[in-house]
Amino acid sequence: MSAPRLKNRHRHDGAVALDDDATLHAMGYPRKLTRRFRAFDNFAISFTIINIISGIFSAFGFGMVAGGPRILVLGWIGVSVMVLFVGAAMGEIASAYPTSGALYFSAGKLAKRNRGAWSWYTGWLNFVGQVGGTAATGYAAATFIQAFVVMQWPGYEITGQRTVLITTLIVLLQALANTYTVQLVAALNRISVWWLLIGMVVIVVCLAFIPTHHQSPSFITHFVNNTGFSNGLYAAMLGLLVTSWTFTGFDGSFHMSEETVKATVNTPRGIMRAIGCSAVAGLVLMLALVYAIRDYAATASASAPPVQILIDGLGTSTAKLLLLIVIGAMLFCGLANMTSNTRQIFAFSRDGAMPGSQLWHSVSLRTRTPVKAVWLAAACSLVLIIPAWWSHTAFTAIVSVNVVGLYLAYGVPIFLRLRLGDAFEAGPWSLGRWGKPVARVAVTWIVFSSVLFMLPQVSPITGTTFNYAPIALGVVLLIATVWWFATARRRFQGPVSYGSPDEVAAMDLI
Repeated sequence: MSAPRLKNRHRHDGAVALDDDATLHAMGYPRKLTRRFRAFDNFAISFTIINIISGIFSAFGFGMVAGGPRILVLGWIGVSVMVLFVGAAMGEIASAYPTSGALYFSAGKLAKRNRGAWSWYTGWLNFVGQVGGTAATGYAAATFIQAFVVMQWPGYEITGQRTVLITTLIVLLQALANTYTVQLVAALNRISVWWLLIGMVVIVVCLAFIPTHHQSPSFITHFVNNTGFSNGLYAAMLGLLVTSWTFTGFDGSFHMSEETVKATVNTPRGIMRAIGCSAVAGLVLMLALVYAIRDYAATASASAPPVQILIDGLGTSTAKLLLLIVIGAMLFCGLANMTSNTRQIFAFSRDGAMPGSQLWHSVSLRTRTPVKAVWLAAACSLVLIIPAWWSHTAFTAIVSVNVVGLYLAYGVPIFLRLRLGDAFEAGPWSLGRWGKPVARVAVTWIVFSSVLFMLPQVSPITGTTFNYAPIALGVVLLIATVWWFATARRRFQGPVSYGSPDEVAAMDLI
């Protein structure tokens, strides 16, 4: 059975367009959220969550150990291309189903049978991936804040306990911002784009012209394997985590579609523009950092290798100023990630798929945002960082939870769209005959990367180096499975329709 074609299409300026409210009503939902996001805002949310500065600076040290310059640079290019395939396949689906439910909603609509189960598991994978993103970004910001403190006060000691406490403070402040200053959050998402782009240019220019020493052009072919594993190919594949971790969260544009004007076109464009701009700008930043490395061994062993690169090449004073740009980018990223995370919780709860759904999909009358969902997102993120209290590899494990959870959630609706074949009815933004080939490449990459990032990342494997990502994901999936067979399969049949278009239009709160 094919997905239903949305009605109320009309021609405008020679192109197919959709009335936003009519589209939402055709999917069975009343309008509860304010459409304050225009094309740039929709792009900004995904560009900010991808966040090249945050992603590259937080994972660069791992890449220096797992593959070195060859994987940092060439891996960036290769993974960026694969992510463009994933983004294009997602964008086509987003154009057909522009709703906050995003991935789980489209999975339920695209499945030929067992729609409830497909939707259920996609939603829970998306949930744990989003929570992982909020936790990992907050943890990275805490790490770099402490790096700045050490530069200012050398006697300060960085510990796992302090990192967890600072991460907790960051997440709570971001939750407060999403609760009480919604208009400010929207403005900050716009500002974040320019912060990232201008900040990237400033960092690159400084690294290109101030240092007295740069590596030779052939340095990008330099390969390093200090993971503890003897197999160089395995180490190189692990190094792809740097780029894959950076390119997560672009489903943020999809989740914000109920708050975006002309969502059937602006949402997929936002996804593709965010990925494309991040790919180009990120490659420039990656090259600047790689060629500015002075002493490779000393830099790789530093507590924050990119900070060491800045200190060696620019001096402590300039490095501190640039580090403030990095910290700001990470805080912007975490704020946007929590906003996206909250909308996913809101939509999933709206269809009764989470414990206490009535709470999490309620909307504040003052801000027209799901405030209670904000605090659920914050609480779950804090639970995920608890192992960092004693584990020094917790960050890469949290990153793996983020990458695997999100990409599996991305892959399910793309796979179902592929299985639907020509019966898939695209929206105004369509890949046409390229839809199926693009979806095949996307699914292949998602399966490969998901398996890779569930594997051990450091050898020897001990209690402190163990990659607990499989356990975290396994626990979530086990709970989801037990709950599904115990009660959910009898009451959850996938996305809920609240009535006919006319009926739900009468329920609009705005």
